[in-house]
Amino acid sequence: MDLADIGVIGMEVMGKNLSLNIESKGYTVAVFNRTGEKTKMFVEGPAKGRKILPSYNLKEFVDLLKSPKKIFLMVKEGVPVDSFIEQLIPLLNKGDLIIDGGNSFFKDTIRRNEMLKEKGLLFIGTGVSGGEEGALKGPSLMPGGDFEAYSLIEKLFKDISAKAYDGKPCVAYIGPNGAGHFVKMIHNGIEYGDMQLIGECVWFLKNAIGMNSEEIAEVMNKWNEKDDKLYSYLIEITSDCMKEKHKETDEFLVDRVADITRMKGTGTWTVQSALELLVPIPTIAASVFSREMSQEKDLRLNMAKVLNIKKREIKRNKEKLINLAHDALYIAKISSYAQGMALLQSASEVYKFNLNLGEIAEIWRAGCIIRAQFLDEIAKVYRKNPKLPNLLAAPIFAKFVSKNIKKLANFIKFAHRCSVPVLAMDSAYDYILQLSTPIMISAQVSALQRDYFGAHGYFKIGGQNNPEIITTSDGKIREFHTEWLLPGRPEKEITK
Repeated sequence: MDLADIGVIGMEVMGKNLSLNIESKGYTVAVFNRTGEKTKMFVEGPAKGRKILPSYNLKEFVDLLKSPKKIFLMVKEGVPVDSFIEQLIPLLNKGDLIIDGGNSFFKDTIRRNEMLKEKGLLFIGTGVSGGEEGALKGPSLMPGGDFEAYSLIEKLFKDISAKAYDGKPCVAYIGPNGAGHFVKMIHNGIEYGDMQLIGECVWFLKNAIGMNSEEIAEVMNKWNEKDDKLYSYLIEITSDCMKEKHKETDEFLVDRVADITRMKGTGTWTVQSALELLVPIPTIAASVFSREMSQEKDLRLNMAKVLNIKKREIKRNKEKLINLAHDALYIAKISSYAQGMALLQSASEVYKFNLNLGEIAEIWRAGCIIRAQFLDEIAKVYRKNPKLPNLLAAPIFAKFVSKNIKKLANFIKFAHRCSVPVLAMDSAYDYILQLSTPIMISAQVSALQRDYFGAHGYFKIGGQNNPEIITTSDGKIREFHTEWLLPGRPEKEITK
């Protein structure tokens, strides 16, 4: 019997579809699941007649693999990943490779990489984006780990990955240890932002303008034309979702779906990482908080009665409001992606990932959930200037935002008039305002408050016409403290 080129552990939807994808590219695949019944159902069902070899215990599974052995874990993050790794270690030899394709937390991936390296085993933590369809037809892959490990799997990954319109495989070596899973985590955080921004637009069109679900589907369909700035997978599927009818009724399914959005953790991890790295990502954070608020269904039902906030439609030109929503969404999208890319930049420096932002944008162009025409422009600007301080500094985006920022402000104003909360839109707008202001007065006030109650000190600027920080002759920032409780409130320079 021929041995398998690779093994896949985990026969849920993603594992099964990935196995079928790999086999369809000419590889032989060994499969295993903790409960053998799922393996049996798979090989006797979708995998019947294909070069997919079933196994019902781990040793048998490992023995089915060519050396160096390559094993793809497609199991739930956390304890299940650690458990399988522990069981596999005694069955593997030096130079064999374990690949974690789940949504693992990047710090867990760093830990596992170091532990397996000590045992002479190779490890890859890879993001796999595109859902079940992507796993079957071609996902976007974000592998991180030692380059030696990636080189063992590079050809297979390129074969099974999605291909962008220019034929480029949507996979690239991301960087060492946890880099791949970090990038996948940020991808998911950006995805949260995209979904929330689109959802707020739908809410606006529905409540502010009074459009029904079918009309909104038509708007989304128009926004998804290839020459439109918003052309993307998420806009496409939003159109499909909005026009879907509830079975055996004339109602639209979206109008019968409970207003509760669940989440698996990657959005929360993104916000936590941003807090650790001191990088503001307010739009992604607002998206996470909105999902959390959606889960407070009973509280919202009660508070709606208590507060009784009136809702009203905007009596203005319908087409103009639709166009306003379109441009507001695009500006907010630029802002949200700028936040995500800024977080990638910071992590690249702090964790020594050495991320290539242009390449990352390129591999997101197909296969993954946030795939969009817009990513072509992002890839181009980072290819041109890898050290771009912020995505909003790119001339193509800076010009559009500067010219049209009032549209986002008006969208927010109209939404609030008709009691539509737009947390993500609002935070995207305020991020741009804060980013582009030379002096943040709120920060000046907070700095003095902190010094007053805690003697924490503050920095100084050269004056209203000179917002630059005052430094010493050797370039060090000068720090001051006011003796608030002493007569005359003397000021002294703090030396450290």
